[in-house]
Amino acid sequence: MNAVKLSSKFQLAIPKSIREELDLKAGQQFTLITKGNMIELVPILSSKEARGSFKDCNPNDYRDRQDRI
Repeated sequence: MNAVKLSSKFQLAIPKSIREELDLKAGQQFTLITKGNMIELVPILSSKEARGSFKDCNPNDYRDRQDRI
């Protein structure tokens, strides 16, 4: 488990092992999502980078409005 410390300027440094594992680059932007007392960082992808992300998804078994009460 990697631990980081919030600086006096409210900044966090992402450890090198995580940056390399996720291939993060300097200047990359993130969306922050709060879940209770947790913060999730989600990289913002350009449309070019996101292309093909859902190629193996099969929408046939998703819920439909018909099963709602």
